[in-house]
Amino acid sequence: MAEVAYAEASRVYGGTPPVRAVDRLGLTVADGEFLVLVGPSGSGKSTALRMVAGLEDVDEGEIRIGDRTVTDLPPKDRDIAMVFQSYALYPHMTVAENMGFALKLRGASKEQVRDKVTEAAALLELTKYLDRKPKALSGGQRQRVAMGRAIVREPSVFLMDEPLSNLDAKLRVETRANIAALQRRLGTTTIYVTHDQVEAMTMGDRVAVLSDGVLQQCDSPRELYERPANAFVAGFIGSPAMNLLTRPLTESGVELGGLTIAVPRIDGISEVIFGVRPESLRLAGTGEPGFDLTVELTEELGADAYVHGVVPSGERLVVRVDGRTPPRLGERVRVALRDAHEVHVFHPETQVRLSA
Repeated sequence: MAEVAYAEASRVYGGTPPVRAVDRLGLTVADGEFLVLVGPSGSGKSTALRMVAGLEDVDEGEIRIGDRTVTDLPPKDRDIAMVFQSYALYPHMTVAENMGFALKLRGASKEQVRDKVTEAAALLELTKYLDRKPKALSGGQRQRVAMGRAIVREPSVFLMDEPLSNLDAKLRVETRANIAALQRRLGTTTIYVTHDQVEAMTMGDRVAVLSDGVLQQCDSPRELYERPANAFVAGFIGSPAMNLLTRPLTESGVELGGLTIAVPRIDGISEVIFGVRPESLRLAGTGEPGFDLTVELTEELGADAYVHGVVPSGERLVVRVDGRTPPRLGERVRVALRDAHEVHVFHPETQVRLSA
């Protein structure tokens, strides 16, 4: 096990102008930590992972694993194991042979290979599949074999690049829970890449959010949700996304459809980006202060429903409501805040967080 550090590390692709796929990334992953890199397509998350693996050059700065600078070391000398989106299993080999192949290449004895494979197979509930070929396995079982191949090497660091993206929705939920539990049991430092922010929030000790190669925020899932550092993180973390509206800032605060919401007064700023999550809104009771919303779409999800609507000023909002009695299409409803403390305010130009 080992700490991993990005020391102002950059990956720059040639061109006019050059493309900074990862831009001066400064980030430390603690020994034994499960860190998730998340962001939209093109954010640099997979490139950042591959820089640790030695599959991408580091054009500026350096990468450290433990007490070694590995920036210029080949992948085989970095003491890492990688699990890819495609499981890359050898079709002509059995599960046991696939899992033990790297150890065999290292010159381990047959007894050592057998013992390590047996131990990992028991951990991953693969014991009864050891004599099967990959074509006889389900997608979830193949994914576990790929995990087993990484585990038997006992590396200092696990690197996982969207390993669940080929699985169906139900199996993804089950498998991500298994991976998180397995990592905690093994205690191996892990960097995990995903574009799925729900996956990131449910798996990581900390989550690092990237956009255009730049680190936006790295925090616990709860802190990212409750105190996003900027409007990008606010809009990316949470499902559905936070409602973000650019509104004038008055002496009283922000006005939304006739409802005045108190926010801190900031000198020199005449408008702000106002944010409120769908779950921080609710249907108002009779006579209760609120704003009008005309329903354009209702997503019924069982216990909950998400109402998409438009306020009189023409802006669109999403509101979470009771799934048993959702409003109808075209209906005009009154919406209130659940808690005035659950609002977020960002600078209209820099988009950094202004509210406490």
